[in-house]
Amino acid sequence: MTIASTETPKANWYAIVWVSMLHLIAILAFFPQFFSWSAVGVAIFLHWLTGGVGITLGWHRLVSHRSFKVPQWLEYFLVLCGTLSCQAGPVSWIGLHRQHHKYSDTHLDPHDSNKGFWWSHIGWFFEEVPADKDVPRLAKDIYDDAFYQFCEKYFIYMQVALGLLLYAIGGWSFVVWGIFMRIVAVFHCTWFVNSATHKFGYKTYESKDGSRNCWWVALITYGEGWHNNHHAFQYSARHGLRWWEIDATWMMIRTLEFFGLASKIKLPPENAKPITG
Repeated sequence: MTIASTETPKANWYAIVWVSMLHLIAILAFFPQFFSWSAVGVAIFLHWLTGGVGITLGWHRLVSHRSFKVPQWLEYFLVLCGTLSCQAGPVSWIGLHRQHHKYSDTHLDPHDSNKGFWWSHIGWFFEEVPADKDVPRLAKDIYDDAFYQFCEKYFIYMQVALGLLLYAIGGWSFVVWGIFMRIVAVFHCTWFVNSATHKFGYKTYESKDGSRNCWWVALITYGEGWHNNHHAFQYSARHGLRWWEIDATWMMIRTLEFFGLASKIKLPPENAKPITG
């Protein structure tokens, strides 16, 4: 039985102030004194490392859905990369994501798309989420793991350490682009999976919710935009199931498999029948 309720949650002022501050500081990236192509390159690399390798490959496909298996040292590395996205601690993020799948597009879904685009994109993040109380139960397989708990408690401090490293390497331009601009970009890319892929695109399989396949979200999230495919086969390591549905994360998984680092890879059944031609 879920603890989450249908009561209107209170405003989460910590999240409001935190996200507002990140966006305001990120604006500095467009000032000439903070711009350099090397800083842009750092931001792009860290977007891939934290958003693609960390969130998409690690937190989502590996841990949230256990769609494949890797050695524990590699799992911890991927979890660390996801922690550097600064979206939350891994236990909270994974628990809430499992809540989303369990109750997709219902009132128990933390970012129910039926409440509108704004709510599912960012509005839910600005309010206290009742589903937070369910995290220990939904993430019980990782909840007592010491490394996961370390990342959960110290993800802000880890971001500060990364910022100091970037400042030592390239000064304030590396910090503005590599920390603030990159965090904001990864935030919105992740949130588009909650919002845009429940509003725009096409449905290939019956998923009993509003999930859709959206090509441009797939492009900026390393394959996560094939969201209807994912909701239809939540356990699948591959999200892009048609030849034109490019899935960069699936390519990373196949690369890991080639080097003997990924095994027990789960895929949809070969006889899965689409609802569209």
